[in-house]
Amino acid sequence: MVDKPAGGDLQPRERQWLDAAVAAHRAGRLDEARGLYERILARVPAQVDCLHLLGVLAGQEGDPSRGLELLHQARLRAPDRMDILANLAEALRVAGRRAEALAVLDAAPGAPLTLAARCRILNDLGRHDDLVVAACEWERHEPGTPQAPQLAGEALYRLGRIDQATAAFARAVALAPTDGALVYNHAVGLHQLGRLPDAVAGYRRAAMLDPRHAGVCHGLGLALASLGDGDGAIVAYCEAIRLDPADVPSYVGLGLALQKAKRFAEAQEAFERALAVAPDDPLVLSNLIHLKQYACDWSGLPDLERRLLGTFEQADRGISPFTLLSLPSTRAQQLAAARRASDAVAARVSPVPRRPRAPLAGRRLRLGYLSADFHMHATACLMAELFEAHDADRFEIFAYSYGPDDGSPMRRRLVQAFEHFVDLAALDHRAAALRIEADRIDVLIDLKGHTTDSRPSILAARPAPLQLTWLGYPGTSGASFIDFVIADGFVLPPAHEPDYSERVLRLPGCYQPNDGTRAAAPDTPTRAACGLPAQGFVFCCFNNSFKFRLELFEVWLALLAEVPGSVLWLLDGNPTATANLQVFARRRGIEADRIIFAPRLPLPEHLARHRLADLFLDTAPYNAHTTASDALWMGLPVLTIAGESFAGRVAGSLLTALGLLELIANSLEDYRERALRLARNPDALNRLRAQLCDARDRSGVFDGRAFADRLEQSLSTLIASGDAPQY
Repeated sequence: MVDKPAGGDLQPRERQWLDAAVAAHRAGRLDEARGLYERILARVPAQVDCLHLLGVLAGQEGDPSRGLELLHQARLRAPDRMDILANLAEALRVAGRRAEALAVLDAAPGAPLTLAARCRILNDLGRHDDLVVAACEWERHEPGTPQAPQLAGEALYRLGRIDQATAAFARAVALAPTDGALVYNHAVGLHQLGRLPDAVAGYRRAAMLDPRHAGVCHGLGLALASLGDGDGAIVAYCEAIRLDPADVPSYVGLGLALQKAKRFAEAQEAFERALAVAPDDPLVLSNLIHLKQYACDWSGLPDLERRLLGTFEQADRGISPFTLLSLPSTRAQQLAAARRASDAVAARVSPVPRRPRAPLAGRRLRLGYLSADFHMHATACLMAELFEAHDADRFEIFAYSYGPDDGSPMRRRLVQAFEHFVDLAALDHRAAALRIEADRIDVLIDLKGHTTDSRPSILAARPAPLQLTWLGYPGTSGASFIDFVIADGFVLPPAHEPDYSERVLRLPGCYQPNDGTRAAAPDTPTRAACGLPAQGFVFCCFNNSFKFRLELFEVWLALLAEVPGSVLWLLDGNPTATANLQVFARRRGIEADRIIFAPRLPLPEHLARHRLADLFLDTAPYNAHTTASDALWMGLPVLTIAGESFAGRVAGSLLTALGLLELIANSLEDYRERALRLARNPDALNRLRAQLCDARDRSGVFDGRAFADRLEQSLSTLIASGDAPQY
């Protein structure tokens, strides 16, 4: 800073020189200013203002040593001058001597003139808590300075106090509404809070103020994608890439938006362009792998998988936890990826104030379910009867929905099933958490985990004393804010517990609920109507195509070759996968008409067509989950492989609970042999069908009310045991 000098110890002519020097200094005429300062010091060697301002000028001219020497001399002669202290501290900061700079300012704690310097030093030192205090003090003394709330906002953001950071950025923007960087920071905060429409408006405004800022376009793309505006997101990502051709996150966002639009070739090109920029980026590799899996494009896939898993230990950006489930990954790797993802969320979120809950004695336990899938979705199809069957005398049940209302009969059924159906879709993460806390929820169960559209920030805010993860994501959350995972003895045996961040709430029987009221269409379609041949064994798999792996599909083709007249019946999930599978089969000598693709149908009709299949062939390492339940519910035997992680053990859990252990293979070769034996032995297959139908009716696996009893008893026992967080 170059303030007006005191000049009290100068003669009139020398005072004129000093005024002229300061004017030249402010105008940037440094040579002229230096000459005048030195002329004065030649006459008055101890003149404080000249020592001070010449020290500032020396620093500006790249001579920090001389600048510090002069500033120290000025301080010795005027130790109470706040402007000298502030400039000396700034010079020490620029020289990297931050501790000394802070010690200088400690001589004048809270002095308005030194607060800005203190804030800059604390920011350099990463002392974010202290910076918040200092910046707020600066803002109080100089309420018209946008830099004060800006620095407070940046520190609060790094501390994970996003709501307070966003409020600070809003104050800064109000003072400097045309500062594109401030408007961008405010938009990022709004985005982190889940206030997506406001974030979009902020990003658009920032883009107008700073059209060259690629980060603004990237943020806009992310927000638009979250709002379901895929076309808008694609435009925004393309603009970010135009501004910065090395912007890897925007290539990834573009690829995901194109994939969602089923523009698979363009999506793959976007991921590959990102990979050209960052060959070992785990996020790029994860998304490219998942796209190729979804499209059943196995060319080069093993190499990509090896590269991804090879970068695992040194990856500073997380590998997608979901992608790992369908790779030959270890449980330890799955935990590490989940923990990285959850830690990143927790770092951005501060807990909401949580008031004590009343003792449970004499009142109902308040149980909340959190999900985006309370509509026509696989999760809802499994859980609808459970929601209806909860004991209303002992449990008060809440749905916290942040997904779409699709107007379906399932949505209407779910709204009726819950005592309280709360739509959080319009609330940001903190407001949603505050709403859950205000309802005094005792137990909050998240049904999404690390899947699309999840909102882990709500859980990271800790609105409930006991938080669990269940069903939607088949693995560990890796989250410090999740206490228990709901499982059973097969999907999560005790030996696997070290690879879970949560403690395990192990249910008796199968962990997966099922709706025993779901109805199949009464009439079975003809084989001809489904494109199946009149005769021949029907192998079936209605799993999503990303679960198909090359080595598994080759076993399926081998079965077709060994069982004359047999066909493989798959779901027509996307045209790219369908075409790739047909081409691959032909190259292996299997005629295209032996692989039949079933179009998507409403659930009753889809269930009914299961009656035409002979054996459901499961996938590995990511099993059938809801699709296994559908098949077993319709009396169709499911042959699975017991995997090494949760995602690969779900079908085995169902079969174990049904007492059908002979349908659980231990290896891919064992799986092939069992499938071949059953295809060649109609009597053995019919016996299994009879066992399945009997077990389906007796076991309780498909009895939502019995499942509700088991879950409620397990939760009550857990809380009574004292192992759960205390109220």
